[in-house]
Amino acid sequence: MKKYKKIALALALALSFAGCVNNNEGAQNTSTTEVAETQSTDTSSENVNEKDPADVEEATGEAANDNANEDNDVEATGKIEDEPRYGTPIKVAYNGGICTSGPGIASVIGEFEKRGLEVEFINVESDVDSIGTHTADATVGHITKFVPPTVNGVDMVFASGAHTGCKSLYVIDDENVNSTADLKGKTIGIPQPIGSSDHNIAIRFFSNDGIMPEEVNYKQVELAAIVQALENGEIQGAILSDEYADKFMADGTLKRIRSLTWDDDFKDETCCVNALNGEFVRENPLMAKAYNEAVLSAQKWMEDNVDEAIEILYENNWASGDKEAATRMFDSYNWAVTIDNTEQTLGVVFDDYDRFGIINTDMTKDDFIANYFNSFGVKDSDFN
Repeated sequence: MKKYKKIALALALALSFAGCVNNNEGAQNTSTTEVAETQSTDTSSENVNEKDPADVEEATGEAANDNANEDNDVEATGKIEDEPRYGTPIKVAYNGGICTSGPGIASVIGEFEKRGLEVEFINVESDVDSIGTHTADATVGHITKFVPPTVNGVDMVFASGAHTGCKSLYVIDDENVNSTADLKGKTIGIPQPIGSSDHNIAIRFFSNDGIMPEEVNYKQVELAAIVQALENGEIQGAILSDEYADKFMADGTLKRIRSLTWDDDFKDETCCVNALNGEFVRENPLMAKAYNEAVLSAQKWMEDNVDEAIEILYENNWASGDKEAATRMFDSYNWAVTIDNTEQTLGVVFDDYDRFGIINTDMTKDDFIANYFNSFGVKDSDFN
């Protein structure tokens, strides 16, 4: 296999194999002295910088995109060398998992260097907090987690999709539960707090099957205890990352009854997104564009070179455990998810959350897309 040089600043962060699993789902994010480790004092990762919706909408003219879309002439600001942050590292927040590996692999295979960019990876407890508090300039995270805080005022720009898939609804492998209909009136365990992305994913599963949010109960259960809670009947279903559940599927403990990864109504949706801090984008649009190009180019490479991408993850301690399982899960994602697909998914999630009451705003889906989605003129055809 072709070997790639290691870029010391970018590769020091050690991530465990957790795929779409954040810190409270068991990811061991061990940083070294070459990585700035930061922790936000605000533990409310999905409501940081919450503002009155009316204030947010009044400020939409100053939102990160400034009505930006593919036609936005970002190059009108001048040369990239004239931007205030040029020559300093773009700070990229990691919170663990294979599905956040796009920027890391982009660094290893030289995509940032090719565009004259430096990156610095920082280990954070909350990707949302890191953007909202300006600790980081960029991050990767689940779309269902990012939409509500952005509506509530976190200054975030969605630049592109990272991949599809990654989480599913699991139950004990017996004959008692075979569909979401069997879980009406039952309790679903989620490793994250009520109102988190796991909770919202579950609501979308049930809603697509005609089951209203109030017809199902939810309970936060620590990840390490969630399978035991299923076995003893404390909960009857659980939202888990496919990577975490893989070994329990293999030994016959669990079965999957609903999935972002494999079900026809979800498998083509963007799961995780590449997001940037809005102020960084407004002040450095050409750097933001170059960053987005670098990550998208790396993701296309990852889609076409799964085995080599997995080797990079293991060589840099970004993955551990069963390499076969890691490869299987990595290959189940579509890393070449399109920009159009990501924009569409953002709109669908926004409409769902508005309907469920997860977000409270007079903003329309079109307003949300116009103000918070910006591919900086990057097109899918640029990577074909």
